[in-house]
Amino acid sequence: MEATQRIRMGIRASIKAIEYYLPKGLLTNEMLAADFPEWSVEKIHEKTGISTRHITSKDECASDLGVLAAQKLFATNVCQSHDVDFLLFCSQSPDFQLPTTACIIQDRLGIPTSAGALDFNLGCSGFVYGLGLAKGLVETGQSNSLLLITADTYTKYVHPRDKSVRTLFGDGAAAILIRADPQEEYNQECIGPFVYGTDGSGYKNLIVPTSGMRQEKTARSALVASDDCGNYRSQDNLYMNGSEIFNFTLASVPKAVQELLRRSGKSLEEIDCFVFHQANQFMLEHLRKKVKIPSEKFHISMGEYGNTVSSTIPIAIKDALNEGKIKSGDLVMLVGFGVGYSWGATLIRWVS
Repeated sequence: MEATQRIRMGIRASIKAIEYYLPKGLLTNEMLAADFPEWSVEKIHEKTGISTRHITSKDECASDLGVLAAQKLFATNVCQSHDVDFLLFCSQSPDFQLPTTACIIQDRLGIPTSAGALDFNLGCSGFVYGLGLAKGLVETGQSNSLLLITADTYTKYVHPRDKSVRTLFGDGAAAILIRADPQEEYNQECIGPFVYGTDGSGYKNLIVPTSGMRQEKTARSALVASDDCGNYRSQDNLYMNGSEIFNFTLASVPKAVQELLRRSGKSLEEIDCFVFHQANQFMLEHLRKKVKIPSEKFHISMGEYGNTVSSTIPIAIKDALNEGKIKSGDLVMLVGFGVGYSWGATLIRWVS
């Protein structure tokens, strides 16, 4: 009954705050060029748009990053841990397969035991999916004050001699507060509509083969071999087929953008800022030109972080806010895409 009343009253879910945390370890282009002499500092930056990546220490896990991001958010006094009534944790590098990492984070943060908490396993589209889950929980009355945490430590999957992925990925986390607001406060949606997509036929093109139960870790799976490009990895490491991921992205993302515009009744010109998953600068520029987005509206923020997977979009939003590229009342398009294959797009109205 309560949820029905909340829907009838027109409760809106809106983003109230974003903070992020990056581990202290650094991997610079100079360090990579020393390991891979065939690639200069300039060549690495030209291919990726990245100068520095933040790297976790051996004993630092996704939950540690997520807790520190959440503590930064609480330190702003926008809310405290006891205000949170639902926790969503997005990661593809959880502390354990079981128990659920969100349960561990709930305890470490001091979130009430009356709160719900769950993990969901998505990578580059995870933040958009997380907003969809959060909107559903808030606008059906299941939550009033929801904390969405994204955190990934992909670098733990990367073989140190695999420059195809070592040059791209960094570790990081973001914490996002989503709250319920009366509809009369905002006369339009603050989150949504959504476009989702899935094509599992491409799952082998971005994968850690022994990361689950399908293929167990053995002495044989740990054997390292090189590919035709001189990248070294084992079945226990991250593998990415870059050309296939690129082709998938160029095929799916422009369609998702157009479908989101159709569903929202908006034109491209009405969007104030575009924040896409920060995969690499080369790919982002191809997408921007294909979709015909003006460069001044297209925010790229990955040069000092690398590809932090599920956290790239919230990190980029926070940076855009700090730089004044997103202001109160602005309409922002978010698009995530990658591992799975999975993609998602939505609009947010930034209110402050």
